[in-house]
Amino acid sequence: MMEIPGFIPLALRMSSSCFPEPLELHLYQTGVIAVLMLDHAESAVPVAKALMEGGVDCIELTLRTPVAMQALRCIREEVPGMMVGMGTILNPQQVREVKEAGAAFGVAPGMNPRVVAAAQRIGLPFAPGVCTPTDIELAVEQGCRLLKFFPSEPCGGLAYLRAIAAPFAHLGVKYIPLGGVAAGNAEAYLMEPSVHALGGSWLAPREVIQKEDWQTITRNALEVMKMVRRLRRQEAH
Repeated sequence: MMEIPGFIPLALRMSSSCFPEPLELHLYQTGVIAVLMLDHAESAVPVAKALMEGGVDCIELTLRTPVAMQALRCIREEVPGMMVGMGTILNPQQVREVKEAGAAFGVAPGMNPRVVAAAQRIGLPFAPGVCTPTDIELAVEQGCRLLKFFPSEPCGGLAYLRAIAAPFAHLGVKYIPLGGVAAGNAEAYLMEPSVHALGGSWLAPREVIQKEDWQTITRNALEVMKMVRRLRRQEAH
């Protein structure tokens, strides 16, 4: 994890009730969360190692395939330096399951108060998905300040995010954009003050994983981390 000595943004000192401050800081300093859809559990460890080699130490495994939970356990056992969260959490039962499996955090595509409440009850750091001001209001009412902005580009991209984020900026609400974020626009997103980190599905695309092209994944990770370090260093001065 990259560290900027002595630099902790004010918004991070006002940590949300959904994420403990050390985890929020870790996500901010890492700057990007690799979002993975795995078809085979055997791919989990090689992908995690390839990302780690490139400097990316945070993953969101999506619960869109039946091997996601097994992949979580494999990575936690064999790549202990990797922080692994679970995405596409749609109901309270999944909240319990990912917590028991050792997920570091949970993410949802939408804002379901029942799911957020279930995560809070058992102490699972949780980022609900938002794409409207109403979604953000509901999340804030539930005590969440770190939110997934999804789907970013189809919703209107950075211009739209600026518009809907403005009324909540004084509350310290921050966003993790995902959906259409890629190498070409990652820097613009990360430069936005309301953006805490990026959801990076382009780092290890499904087809690249299926080809077992670990070198491409490491190269993608190296490139994005070079950008993160440069931008976060600028913010520190």
